[in-house]
Amino acid sequence: MRRLFSPTVIIAAALLVLLIGAKPMHAETAQDADALSGLKEVKVAFDMQTGNSAALLKQLEVIEETRESLIKQGVKPSFVITFRGPATKLVQTDPSQIAAEDRANASTIAGKIRAIKGAEGISSIEQCAVAVRLAGTKQENVLPDIKVVGNGWISLMAYQAKGYGYIAP
Repeated sequence: MRRLFSPTVIIAAALLVLLIGAKPMHAETAQDADALSGLKEVKVAFDMQTGNSAALLKQLEVIEETRESLIKQGVKPSFVITFRGPATKLVQTDPSQIAAEDRANASTIAGKIRAIKGAEGISSIEQCAVAVRLAGTKQENVLPDIKVVGNGWISLMAYQAKGYGYIAP
């Protein structure tokens, strides 16, 4: 019996199909030139509310990636990161207030906040005092790299009035 295609031809065809259908693996291969055209600075207030420690950690990682990407593309970021609602318990130092399954992520979140606090483009990292009270935690237990503000909604309103965009991941 005679073969129609040799194994080499089949492998080459399969590789060609894979290469044609392959998508970029990294956001770094794509740029945001059209959206960023004419901008020198971008001001954003992030409203962090999730009580899911894995999701909060991922959101912080994407904020950091976004900050770095803007800088690489020649646009100055000015980011405010605010915490309120269920996220409040994940950004404080009292382990008894953090669910056992969230403690490892909460520790990583604290490290991430410590690392980005002084980074270029991070204007402020804030925790709502109203959310602290409603969560039953204490202001003195908020991570030391986070500034406690009187009311997170007022803070977010003020930043928006100053030209900051609002993002609630």
